[in-house]
Amino acid sequence: MGGQGGVRWTGFSWLAAALLAESGRWVLWFPVLLGVGIGLYFSLDHEPPPFAGAALLGLALLLAVGVQVRRPDWGLPAWIVLVALPLGFTAAQLRTALVAAPLLQTSIGPVGVTGRVVQIDRLEAGMRLFLTDLNVAGLDRVDTPRLVRIAVRDMAVVPVIGERVRLFARLGPASAPVEPGAFDFRRHLYFQGVGATGFALGTVQRRGGVAPGGFSLEHWRNVIAERVAARLPDAAAAGMVTALLNGQPTAIPEEDMVAMRQSGLQHLLSISGLHIALVAGLVFFLVRAGLALWPSLALRQPIKKYAAVAALAASIFYMLMVGSPVPTQRSVLMTGVMLLAILVDRNPFSLRVVAVAALVVMLVQPDAMVGPSFQMSFAAVVALIAAFEVVTPWMAARRPEGGTGWLGQGLTYLVSLSLTSLVAGIATIPFGLHHFQQMQNFGLLANMIAVPITSFWVMPWGLAVYLLMPFGLEGWAITAMGWGAEGILWTAHWVAGLPGAAVQLPLLPASGLVLVTLSGLWLCLWQGRVRLAGLVGIGAGLLFLPLTPRPDLRINDDGKVVGVRQADGGLSVSTRRAGRFDSDEWAQRDGVDPPRTWPKAGTTDGWLTCDRPDACLYRLNGRTVAIALSADAVAPLCATGADALLTGGAVSTCAIPLVIGLAQVTARGAHALYLRADGVRVEAVRAAPGARPWQ
Repeated sequence: MGGQGGVRWTGFSWLAAALLAESGRWVLWFPVLLGVGIGLYFSLDHEPPPFAGAALLGLALLLAVGVQVRRPDWGLPAWIVLVALPLGFTAAQLRTALVAAPLLQTSIGPVGVTGRVVQIDRLEAGMRLFLTDLNVAGLDRVDTPRLVRIAVRDMAVVPVIGERVRLFARLGPASAPVEPGAFDFRRHLYFQGVGATGFALGTVQRRGGVAPGGFSLEHWRNVIAERVAARLPDAAAAGMVTALLNGQPTAIPEEDMVAMRQSGLQHLLSISGLHIALVAGLVFFLVRAGLALWPSLALRQPIKKYAAVAALAASIFYMLMVGSPVPTQRSVLMTGVMLLAILVDRNPFSLRVVAVAALVVMLVQPDAMVGPSFQMSFAAVVALIAAFEVVTPWMAARRPEGGTGWLGQGLTYLVSLSLTSLVAGIATIPFGLHHFQQMQNFGLLANMIAVPITSFWVMPWGLAVYLLMPFGLEGWAITAMGWGAEGILWTAHWVAGLPGAAVQLPLLPASGLVLVTLSGLWLCLWQGRVRLAGLVGIGAGLLFLPLTPRPDLRINDDGKVVGVRQADGGLSVSTRRAGRFDSDEWAQRDGVDPPRTWPKAGTTDGWLTCDRPDACLYRLNGRTVAIALSADAVAPLCATGADALLTGGAVSTCAIPLVIGLAQVTARGAHALYLRADGVRVEAVRAAPGARPWQ
């Protein structure tokens, strides 16, 4: 026993010594623990008391100060360990309170809706209007949402930003998750301030209130979309050019979006590090080269720093023009810190830059952390910087003293591009499996073709569009940009058409994703051999993929669709006429083929049997679940002695101990059931009506 204890103590001492040797990188863990606090807040079933976060933070600050006073050498780790997590929790709770606004709880309409247009998204067919300053017929002012989003198919009248409009529409709450743990679109819109969604019936009626041509960022985004659409006849190319110029990819046809996803090129439509780096780099190079043509200025003034200031201004302008999404904010923050490092003659490339950017974004918009955009963009950047920290010294030690020449520089660029695509692709795989259940196998090939097109053709012409548009001379630049967009789309379709281009896999659950993320950060943030322990954690996290059980039965949030698992792991559903989106999402999350309606007599595997089309019994692991697809089927099924009853209708009395009917799905949303020998486990989207502010 003493020997084993000595081994354990030696191992602990080695770990402590290894971490102590990297004390200079401890600060990198502050945003990590901040993110853990944010994640804890959003994982709660019920909203915590209003001042819970502030109380925890106050206690943490007192403890940290106490440690700082008593043991100054422990001060930094104390602040990181004690303060970061409650600070993240408090930031998330505060953000939730600050954006609170009325939410529509039930569907209404058709009703007259009058409001002011604050945003217009072009769609493949029609447009999407965001309206504020609302007046909704039959809805009290106190219950009227602050902002609504309405899809309009009739394009006979296209309003301008700031104009008041009137239309007739059906309105309702945003879609709830299709099953427990699925993407919460209602929460996503809550933090955007959108309290209802809907679709218009008929044409938009203009009510005036603003002079066309008034200056605002949204106005110019709309102008960009109109001019691009007028110049480029191809809808896909026009949609991509519009997305790169104003940040709205909504007009790209769905088949092209699918090709971009399956080829691994969808990141080109998310304005993030690549785009900001290109804009900043182009402006930096052009300004510095232009000032260098003036010898008296170049010899006496720090033109490099002037170019850095111009590049930062261009990056901020571009961020504002594309709507300031989270990846763009992160990229501009990182670019700003890098350019600031140039101004003070410091090294601009460091994980500390990423840490500062993550810290700012999470404190300002903590809700962004739980979305795929934030997770994938930061995962890619952290992995790239960590990888190049290892590779760059190795490559520098093998570079010839006299330089490599143009051929060697070209090869270096190709190697760097390949490594960048490979590292970023691997780093984002777990997040793709969690959010989209898809992995692209030929992303490296697609990016080696499309990224140079974007870098050397599309983005330079995009900069020209911005410069020429105020003078009305942007047409030829838009055309040239469209040629590049067509090349990217061709690449996407070609790669997506290759055999095995995209593989559909089951969902990586949140628990597995958290373990992979923390282990990946352990691998990237440390520098010594201790970092290799992260590989073990990553492997353990990925084991959640095949080992996590999938629901055996599901019922959607209006009770119209029931899904059952077959013996071969596939999915059968009660109907495909209603709730088609829900059942497609169920199949995608399970990594199986799209579901089919089960036969009237039940499934061939024998797990589901139906005495009549509307009354079925599902049996698995010694448990039986009755499924009533009509009100008439409830009474006979209640006499079967089943363990549970699933139905989309109301149930007054039933001898079955567990009943999930209309009242239950209305109150708690979609349900998932797991049948085990020791009982039936039930999960629901929400713990109770209104358990969280966005529910």
